[in-house]
Amino acid sequence: MQAEEVQEIFLKTLREEEDISAAIAAIKTLLTVIQNYKVVTIRELNINLKKAVEAMRHCDQPVTAIASGCELFMRFITLAKLDDKGYEDCEQVMLQRGRTFLEALLEARGKVAKQALPFISDGCKILTHSRSRVVLQAMLEAAKANKRFEVYVTMSAPDNSGVLMHKQLQAAGVDSTQILDSAVGYIMEQVDIVMIGAEGVAESGGIINKVGTYGLAMAALELKKPVYVLAESFKFSRVYPLNQQDIPVEFKYLSSVISSGKDLSKEHPLVDYTPPSYITLLFTDIGILTPSAVSDELINLYL
Repeated sequence: MQAEEVQEIFLKTLREEEDISAAIAAIKTLLTVIQNYKVVTIRELNINLKKAVEAMRHCDQPVTAIASGCELFMRFITLAKLDDKGYEDCEQVMLQRGRTFLEALLEARGKVAKQALPFISDGCKILTHSRSRVVLQAMLEAAKANKRFEVYVTMSAPDNSGVLMHKQLQAAGVDSTQILDSAVGYIMEQVDIVMIGAEGVAESGGIINKVGTYGLAMAALELKKPVYVLAESFKFSRVYPLNQQDIPVEFKYLSSVISSGKDLSKEHPLVDYTPPSYITLLFTDIGILTPSAVSDELINLYL
């Protein structure tokens, strides 16, 4: 198995299924590795899977959710002892578990949106940052329920991913306004709630998300606006950053930038860390959580 082959499968999945996240594409790739790259022992299979995860980390895609999703996937498919089975039986068991895990992940976004729906009320004004598929789905579900609300969407430099979010909301008939990232403080006093996604949820209950999230959350706290985070549980990550510099380097920069030899202190990070004290509630597929409850749920996920 070559790293280039794994990367091609992963990137092809992302191209062909635009609505899935990088984490889901990564797990689909791991299932392909189990099915197509035949080995003769469980140890060899584990080595193949670890190599595949490492290959996908170097595809110039956001690594935060890929890392947590793949770690949970590896944990889930090896949850029970397999020593008393032959390799072919083990392979089938792992494939079945993997497919079950993937099905649960594919259903997670809808569950999160359902949890958040009651918090989008008629006449409310919402501020969101960047583009989050799960936040978008929650808003589209609210629109289908005939709720009338207004959304302010930041442009979200440097990739301006908020522009696509704005277009998708408009296409669905949701009243939305594009704003500059620098206008967050100006617009905050007009909104009722802040609703954002997350690339990763840390053990502390804080989140790693598109750069600019931390500043937005600080403005919200100052003006006493609730900050709601929508995130699937596969984004729960066993990391505990203490500050911005403590975020893992591979989360902050694309792999091509890290391997270029550039002085990373001069490079603009793609994500920042928002501490739990700035977050009101997290809406997840395993329930509505306070930030302090995340560490307990992480323990349950990895038991």
